[in-house]
Amino acid sequence: MDKDTLFSAIKAALRAGFDILEIYNDPLSDFGIEKKADNSPLTIADKKAHETIASFLVNTPYPILSEEGKKMDFAERENWNTLWIVDPLDGTKEFIKKNGEFTVNIALVKNRVPVMGVIYVPVKQELYFGEEELGAFKLSNISSLDENDSIDKLIARSNKLPLDSANDDDTYVVVASRSHLTPETEAYIAEVRKEHPSVEMVSSGSSIKICLVAEGSANVYPRFAPTMEWDTAAGHAIARAAGKEIYQAGTNKPLVYNKEDLLNPWFIVK
Repeated sequence: MDKDTLFSAIKAALRAGFDILEIYNDPLSDFGIEKKADNSPLTIADKKAHETIASFLVNTPYPILSEEGKKMDFAERENWNTLWIVDPLDGTKEFIKKNGEFTVNIALVKNRVPVMGVIYVPVKQELYFGEEELGAFKLSNISSLDENDSIDKLIARSNKLPLDSANDDDTYVVVASRSHLTPETEAYIAEVRKEHPSVEMVSSGSSIKICLVAEGSANVYPRFAPTMEWDTAAGHAIARAAGKEIYQAGTNKPLVYNKEDLLNPWFIVK
């Protein structure tokens, strides 16, 4: 396992989080909101975070596929066996609403499988990171790194996932999207209620939902609405490192990455 590569991704995520918060907390900022081709919002924070992350990852051997980067034809990237998949600001709608539920997502994908992931929640100062051989971890109250920090020191200060204290009672916790609760999701939850006497619904934005399953605070996250590869890759890597998986809905097949069409199928995290 290349700890230096993981540490680079963590440094990139924390610095991008710092840059995002500068804009988020500026009372004079209007966020510079634009509309992308799919009508989803784009802010100056998305752009700044992308530039920051790229400046860190450009020093690694791997190409970068970023939501806010240059759009690439499949012919250009189909032979990339290892690549970064990045969402510089996941949950732009939550960012604009100022509810704090947005993240920085950085994943390393090898042979279509996410093997390393970093997710940073800037407002909560929570860092999730994982690697398939190393395991998955959560570190709270972190906004920057000390000069003498290393990946081993971060792990020593972190809690290993899943958390021992998470969801100890018999309640079955279903996490759902804050902004995308579809009829199909509601139908899935109705089926869950038939199997479990006590079901609790938890709503959240961005890739935090995957982290809640990875840490054991939630049992399942069904997603029957559109997502892109950069929305899930980092969380998928962390979930895998924590012993969980993201399955294509209705199958036992995991999501795969660097597809010709970057749109994910519907999926279930558990």
